[in-house]
Amino acid sequence: MYVLGVWDGHDAGAALLNDDIILYAANEERFTKRKLEINFPYNSIAAALAYAKIKPTDVQHVAFSTTEFTKTLERLFPSMKESYYQFRRRKILRPRFENLRHKLKYGMTSVGIVPMSTTISKIIIARQLSSMGFKDFKLHVVEHHMAHAATAAFTSPYNKSLVITVDGLGDGLSGSISVLENGKLSRHARIMAGDSVGIFYEQVTNLVGMRELEDEGKVMAMADYSYPFSFEDNRFKDFFKVEGTAITAKYGPLKQFDMLQRMGWQMPREQFSYMAQQLLESVMVKFVSNAIDRFNIGNVVFAGGIFSNVKANMAIRNLDTVKHWYVFPHMGDGGIALGSALYASYMLTGKTNYDFGAYLGDGYSEDATEAAVKKEDWIKHEMEGPHEQAKHAAELIADGNYIMWFQGRMEYGPRALGDRSILAPSDSEEVKDRLNTYVKRREWFQPFAPAVLDSEVDRILEYDDKRLDKFMTMAYMVRKEFRDATKSVVNIDGSARPQMVGEENKMYEDVLRNIKRIRGYGVMLNTSFNLHGAPIVMSPEDALNTMKLTKTKYMFMNGLFLTNRRGV
Repeated sequence: MYVLGVWDGHDAGAALLNDDIILYAANEERFTKRKLEINFPYNSIAAALAYAKIKPTDVQHVAFSTTEFTKTLERLFPSMKESYYQFRRRKILRPRFENLRHKLKYGMTSVGIVPMSTTISKIIIARQLSSMGFKDFKLHVVEHHMAHAATAAFTSPYNKSLVITVDGLGDGLSGSISVLENGKLSRHARIMAGDSVGIFYEQVTNLVGMRELEDEGKVMAMADYSYPFSFEDNRFKDFFKVEGTAITAKYGPLKQFDMLQRMGWQMPREQFSYMAQQLLESVMVKFVSNAIDRFNIGNVVFAGGIFSNVKANMAIRNLDTVKHWYVFPHMGDGGIALGSALYASYMLTGKTNYDFGAYLGDGYSEDATEAAVKKEDWIKHEMEGPHEQAKHAAELIADGNYIMWFQGRMEYGPRALGDRSILAPSDSEEVKDRLNTYVKRREWFQPFAPAVLDSEVDRILEYDDKRLDKFMTMAYMVRKEFRDATKSVVNIDGSARPQMVGEENKMYEDVLRNIKRIRGYGVMLNTSFNLHGAPIVMSPEDALNTMKLTKTKYMFMNGLFLTNRRGV
């Protein structure tokens, strides 16, 4: 039985299940080259079918999510969605009525599913699928936060777990608490959209001059550069109240936005960000703590965009009552397609546990890679085996170079995890600056992240043994004796967002083992293989184009070692 999951909103994408196997998952941005693509995922669906070597008529079940009023309006009038995309990503000149646009949006946050909105959404989605050749399929609608919950509950390693979702909003909600036990996922609490801590953080992101739904991580990073003060002195401290498993906002989204505008005018954006981050951590720690106390379950799993905030995740992890944790790697709306498929499959078959690995996208053969390389006269290339490539890459990194690393299947989610990565020394600020100048162009306060051998985790990080993080979803403090060795991947406060690497990616692990052999510690800088503001590369052609534009000297790609004759 094939189940296709589809998401046609922010960070659109598709996912394909075959019985109890996750066959394929990818997001539309990788195909269209528009970051966080919003349009119907025609390309992702076609790629999923091509990977499985099946036709649209072979798919018996299709699931999609989110039929609230505003989402249905966007499906009816795609120009509305495109207009907001251009506005939100700041691809247009600042409009004269910017404030009005924001107020219209925040004024509609509490409007969830209304009569006929689900029916209209189903008709539109069915029509789009039919245009691709789908026939005689059953169309399933999955509520937004149930799709989030399914991703965390059904891909975690725990048979019994407390399942918590928190994001901006979806289908009238901004959060939920469910329990997975005895093969049943049941919801026990919900947070209404009007009480959204996610909308609050989104508003802060906008007001410090950044793009909402995209740059929230920069706000988190900027907060580290404020002078610290106690929560009692935080002017946002009363914006939200946590009582039991309920979060309540003091103000509605419109009034909240107005108050934040006026308060932000009085202070540096570092301080504004610090107050927002401090409030978020306080709210989430109390909320999760109360949920654990209520349900007496120490295995806690998370999904929803708020859980991309690794500092808040760290504060939650440090709770004594958290026994084990798991954050679904594609925690934001980009994971909704897979969540929809997983939940539909659960309703059809009762399946609640899937083996999950990050490498679910497109892969390319050595022949296809070599054919792409041979078209480029600015490249020198030679064949190298996996062991030779890992050794060679480690030597170049240890010698003070950054390299591009393209192997196997593309990762699913927002993080590069060793198949579409750029790698560099963890102890060289000079190389970090060069990487920023020619490729990434990140804000000066935004840190890079480390890849660490899982056998080195306890030695390098203040690790609590609650879970190895293979997906870069959690912050840890770096031990003081390793701060110099990790100065290009550590935040100003001594924290880092590590990927803990083991046998799940053998060749990538071998690079780290060789670095440890040379340098004495198994850690390196790992950042996503993309240009600033662009999606992570997907194909050999994407990789070669990025290498050429950035004048990068070295790349390892599917058995080939490439040298840019014009590299710097």
